Amino acid sequence: MPSNGLLLRTDIHRLFDLGYVTVEPEGCFLVIDRLKADFDNGKHYYGFHGTSVRSPQSKSAVPSQSALAWHHDNRFLR
Repeated sequence: MPSNGLLLRTDIHRLFDLGYVTVEPEGCFLVIDRLKADFDNGKHYYGFHGTSVRSPQSKSAVPSQSALAWHHDNRFLR
């Protein structure tokens, strides 16, 4: 069984990898304003900003809080 992962749509996963979106350790989804400036679109992603990401039912599949914090602090474009 997979562990420590986020199940994201393909497009959102790509934005996550590029640092345009992140998930805070508390589960809050964030979208950076720079997305619109860099791609001149992305309007529909801003509706997700500030929403909560649902945690998996299985406790063994919950994403690592430290990995989410690392992504937020080191990969998320500010």
